[in-house]
Amino acid sequence: MQPLYIGSRCELFVDHLLIDRLDNTHLQLHEPVSGGVVLRIDKPWEGPANFGMSVIDAGDRLLMYYRGWPVNDANDDNGVGCVAESRNGGETWTKPVLNLVRNPDWPDNNIFATEDGEPRFAFPCAPWIDTRPGVSGEERIKMIQSEPLSGEPHTAMRDPEGPKRLVFWTSADGFTFRKLNPQPEMISNLRNCFDGGNTLFWSEAEGQYVLYYRWYDNEWGHGYRSMARATSKDLMTWTPSVPMSYGDTPREQFYVNNTQPYVRAPHLYLAPTARFMEGRQAITGGQAMALGMKTTGTHVYFKDCSDGVLLTSRAGSTAYDRTFMETFIRPGLGHGHWVSRTNYPLTGILPADPDHIQLFVTRRYMQDAWHIERLLLRTDGFASVSARWAGGEMLTKPLTFAGNRLELNYRTGAPGFVRVEIRDAAGTPVPGCTLDDCPEIIGDEIARTVVWKQGADVSRLAGRPVRLKFVMKDADLFALRFVDAI
Repeated sequence: MQPLYIGSRCELFVDHLLIDRLDNTHLQLHEPVSGGVVLRIDKPWEGPANFGMSVIDAGDRLLMYYRGWPVNDANDDNGVGCVAESRNGGETWTKPVLNLVRNPDWPDNNIFATEDGEPRFAFPCAPWIDTRPGVSGEERIKMIQSEPLSGEPHTAMRDPEGPKRLVFWTSADGFTFRKLNPQPEMISNLRNCFDGGNTLFWSEAEGQYVLYYRWYDNEWGHGYRSMARATSKDLMTWTPSVPMSYGDTPREQFYVNNTQPYVRAPHLYLAPTARFMEGRQAITGGQAMALGMKTTGTHVYFKDCSDGVLLTSRAGSTAYDRTFMETFIRPGLGHGHWVSRTNYPLTGILPADPDHIQLFVTRRYMQDAWHIERLLLRTDGFASVSARWAGGEMLTKPLTFAGNRLELNYRTGAPGFVRVEIRDAAGTPVPGCTLDDCPEIIGDEIARTVVWKQGADVSRLAGRPVRLKFVMKDADLFALRFVDAI
């Protein structure tokens, strides 16, 4: 078996890549906890058809982009793009007074716009941070927007099967956008594409731009909302799109994908994805009426339900790993969470503090109670190798590393523990790094250095194929990494 090179990367246990054998242990998905409601609709240009887009780190503040759509505006069938900002790391948010769009009925509005004040941005558009080295501050905030090839504004949603392209915009402040010049030519070679849920980023691991977008893999109404991937070295010229695969798992409808490199492991792409259960009705018409649900024309929004699932991929791959079919973001208590097009995550997984990460989700679509909720997880805490009270073991595949210390992100119960043994390529425990040499590791820490009786230094094994054996009891192992430490 060819050893896996992990260097000094942080490796999360969100898939089986590192795992050779699990004995009385299992991979466990962990649900985020609520960090509270951070944004509600309270402005005349907003409304129950609001839709979350993305959250980005602009350096001195976080910016949250969402669609505002009062529904009853006969002049606009797709809403306007709105922005909120947080200057305390995502805990609280305000709606900045921009007034880039002049409308006497919309005083002190937070609508982002073009340089001439045109409010042409709404779902499906996706602001993002361009982290490619050398990109100027004037163009670091970018946005992609789906448009028909005709170029007509606000019609991208009217004809889901019509040909579309991506239009690229840029902004210095995240509020006023101008068209990127020259304009990239991104027209998909796949059908029924760009209908929302498009994400784009510079991949540090791949050294290129990577785009994930939604497409429909059959005639409309007879296929699946799915995802495709394309790449570009310079943002201008794009490879042909490749449909993403999902392994040997049942097909499901995915509405938005939110695929992004994880901040602590940029070779690992995490996708908190909206799973759309079309036609799966959870509440009655009477219950929907009691919620005061709105309609658009003849369309009602309570005959489907949805939740959030966790898809993962790795740099260069055209496959999503569906290690966990279970729900990652549950709808929760209350009929209002069990309607169509709700519980959709926004693009963006960001640090909240050294011990936690945060993401955001929309709730209660087509209701006056529509809002965006902040969700929190421990750092790296999407999933873990988990052992119950009776205990168990995990053995990794052969791997090579760089560094002189092994760090674990783990937690145990009071009677629990983790112990680590390093084995050579033949499976023989390395003297000084055996189970007997490893005292029980007890506690709850993001970065615990493993210390054997002979010490923590494992530099003599760097670059050599080794296996790691974990013996665990009432414990979770979230991530590991080898580091250089004094």
